[in-house]
Amino acid sequence: MASELFRHFDRIFDYCFQLFKSKNADYGPTWLLFRYSSLNDEIWRKAKRIRTLEEHHDQACIPEGRDVEYVGIINYCIMFLIKLDSPAALPTDEEITKNFSSFDGIDENIIYDAYQTQRDIIKDLLIKKNTDYDDAWKSMSITSMTDQVIIRVYRIRKILANGGKSSVSEGIIAQLHDIVNYCIFALIKMGSELIKL
Repeated sequence: MASELFRHFDRIFDYCFQLFKSKNADYGPTWLLFRYSSLNDEIWRKAKRIRTLEEHHDQACIPEGRDVEYVGIINYCIMFLIKLDSPAALPTDEEITKNFSSFDGIDENIIYDAYQTQRDIIKDLLIKKNTDYDDAWKSMSITSMTDQVIIRVYRIRKILANGGKSSVSEGIIAQLHDIVNYCIFALIKMGSELIKL
C-alpha cells in the first residue's frame, strides 16, 4: 500500500535527519569541504561495504550492519544535492579553503532547511515513480538494489569526468535521487529497525 511506503519513507528520513543534525553538532558542516568526486567516493565506499557484507552473509569485523551504511549513503546524497543546489547563504568551496572561520558564520537552520527541501523533492519523485512503476521494487532483491546504487555511483563518476554533462542521459541529480530511493526500498525490504521507530 502506497501510504505504508510513505510512512516508512518519513520514519527513515526522520532518523537520517536526526543523525545528520547530531553529526553537525559534533563536527559542524565540514562536509561542505568535500568536492563532488569525494562525495561520490563516500557513497561508493559505503555501497561497496554493503555488497561485501551481502557476499559474506553479513559477517563483519565492525558492528555496523548494512542498514547503517544505507543511512550513510542517504545522508551523503543529501549533502551532494545541497552542494549542487548551492544555497546563497552557504560559503563556497573557495571561501572555506581560504578562511576556515567562514564555517563559524553558517546558520545551521539554513543547512537544515536545505536538507528538508531535498528530502521533499525526493519524496515527490518517489510518489510519481512508484505510481508509474506500480511497486516494482517489491519484487526486486535487496542485492539488486545495492547493484543499482553502485551502477549510479559509476554513472556519476563518468558524468563528473565529462565536466558534469551528459548528452542524452539523466544527470547527476537524477542519479542521486534514484540512489536515495533504492536505499529507502532496501531498508524497508530488510525490515530495518529504523522503520519501526
